[in-house]
Amino acid sequence: MNRDTLIGFLLIGLVLIGFSWYNQPSQEEMEAYQRQQDSIAAMQDKQVKKALVDAEKEKADSEAAAKKDTTALFYAALNGQSQDVVLKNGKVELTFSTKGGTISKAVIKGFKNADNSKDEVTLFDQKTQQLNFMLAGKQDNIITQDLYFTPSNQSDTTVTMTAQSAGGGSIVLNYTLGQDYLLHFSLQAKGLSGIFAPNYKEMDIEWSDMARQQERGFMFENRYSTLTYKEKNGGTDYLSETSEKVNEKIDETLDWVAFKNQFFSAALISKDDFQGGSLMTSIPQEKGTGYLKQFAAKMKTQFDPTGRQPSEFEMYIGPNDFRLIKDVEEESTFGKDLDLEQLVYLGWPLFRIINRWFTIYVFDWLTSWGFSMGVVLILITLLLKAITFPMVKKSYMSSAKMRVLKPKLDEATKQYDKPEDQMQKQQAMMQLYSQYGVSPLSGCLPMLIQMPIWIAMFNFVPNAIQLRRESFLWIDDLSTYDPIVEWGTHIWGIGDHLSLTCILFCVSNVLYSYMTMRQQKDQMVGAQAEQMKMMQWMMYLMPLMFFFMFNDYSSGLNFYYFISLFFSAAIMWTLRKTTNDEKLLAILEARYKENKANPKKQSGLAARLEAMQKQAEELQRQRMNQQKR
Repeated sequence: MNRDTLIGFLLIGLVLIGFSWYNQPSQEEMEAYQRQQDSIAAMQDKQVKKALVDAEKEKADSEAAAKKDTTALFYAALNGQSQDVVLKNGKVELTFSTKGGTISKAVIKGFKNADNSKDEVTLFDQKTQQLNFMLAGKQDNIITQDLYFTPSNQSDTTVTMTAQSAGGGSIVLNYTLGQDYLLHFSLQAKGLSGIFAPNYKEMDIEWSDMARQQERGFMFENRYSTLTYKEKNGGTDYLSETSEKVNEKIDETLDWVAFKNQFFSAALISKDDFQGGSLMTSIPQEKGTGYLKQFAAKMKTQFDPTGRQPSEFEMYIGPNDFRLIKDVEEESTFGKDLDLEQLVYLGWPLFRIINRWFTIYVFDWLTSWGFSMGVVLILITLLLKAITFPMVKKSYMSSAKMRVLKPKLDEATKQYDKPEDQMQKQQAMMQLYSQYGVSPLSGCLPMLIQMPIWIAMFNFVPNAIQLRRESFLWIDDLSTYDPIVEWGTHIWGIGDHLSLTCILFCVSNVLYSYMTMRQQKDQMVGAQAEQMKMMQWMMYLMPLMFFFMFNDYSSGLNFYYFISLFFSAAIMWTLRKTTNDEKLLAILEARYKENKANPKKQSGLAARLEAMQKQAEELQRQRMNQQKR
């Protein structure tokens, strides 16, 4: 940089400083600006308070309107004192409120809460969750959330909630808690048949909840929390986990609807099905609020106004454990194939098959030996490597054959350097591969073998509740990220932490990519080697992309990928060190002489590719001759 340039930059700096000083506001202007900002803040505060007042007024008006609907029939039941009734067993503790007569709080025992202070998880409480049954009479409506119920027949696992009407009729809710996570209950109208139209056969149900954050990783848990439902005689489906707001009208008949967190769910099941309705997932909540997103479901189900047949329901409130849910489902009295285990998402059909019939069995078997979850992940990796080793070795030997043949390929194709000679060059290479009995595509086999397993584990590990709160080495919780550095500010693409297992995964990915690229480079000929130089940069950029994707993922998944890539690199290094190139070339030369003596013995993929290229070349030659004519 010369003197004139330095003087130019200095003058520009002085001009900018002078301009800033000249344009700075005076003290009077600053005070006026501050008064303006204070006035705006006061106005905004006033608007917020007015909005809250309006919301409260709207809620009060709505409640008043609802009470007006039920006043004539249930005047006495509209007033009372709210009390709590608790049903419990060794697995869950459920609180019911006499105001509304429905479940108001659910606590799942035996699992650490969000801050590890208790061995219980509060799935929801009365502040965020509401279940409401609505019956439409000829003149008046009955809304259970408006009524005060009287508890009776109460024990640790049973209770009857009754709301009396003025004419002697009643709404009765009967609850029975099973031996673990299944709640059985029914709703029955007694002595009220005259208030309903003759053709009235359905009642409305409204169920809503604000999903609580139960895990450390807010974004990761949000990704696996969703409203899930099952169609009658069909499969399960779910609303988008990532969309800011989804409001979906359901025309199909449903068996159940579930509000699902990453590791815990509440599923409402109807014996007589849910007839259509609407399902909603609201805008995800902000990090730090303690909540993930809002769920809401509005549905219809069978109702007998004569009271002879109660409307029956079941509710599963428990962990998303595949085996456990299948066992609990057998306690259902509805005789339906509920498929509640689908709450544990295992991936698309191919990957689900791998997880359903391999990963889960192996995982359960290794866990039964008392190994820690980290050791289980290592042993699963070793088992998968042992199963795939014969195919990986065969693939590697194919690449090694191409490597030792590279000098001969260079010699056989050196005359085809022009762009228009590429077809002849490929044909010459295929002919040589065929003569030596080498398949050029076998080197891709390791990636093709591992990819379905990688994707299957991508779906299995984040949904394995067995990893929740399990520590291993430096990792406190295998179900969430393991930060080595944390900061308070969210940075786009990274978040507010650095995960050590993610860094290890990316480093091992670079190592494995380097070894793979070097092996492929050793077997490339001519222009292929030049193309490989560009491709290798893409391969090295992939670990960086994975870092941004997986920094927020569970340490168990990152640890599995790290161990898998580490052993893959170790296997490749061992095969390279134990392969004698001279002996391999001698074997290929012997095969070459044998094929030369008997050309009909040439077979395999290379021979088929060579035949296809000759056929394509012949067709092209015939077209050119026709064009000349």
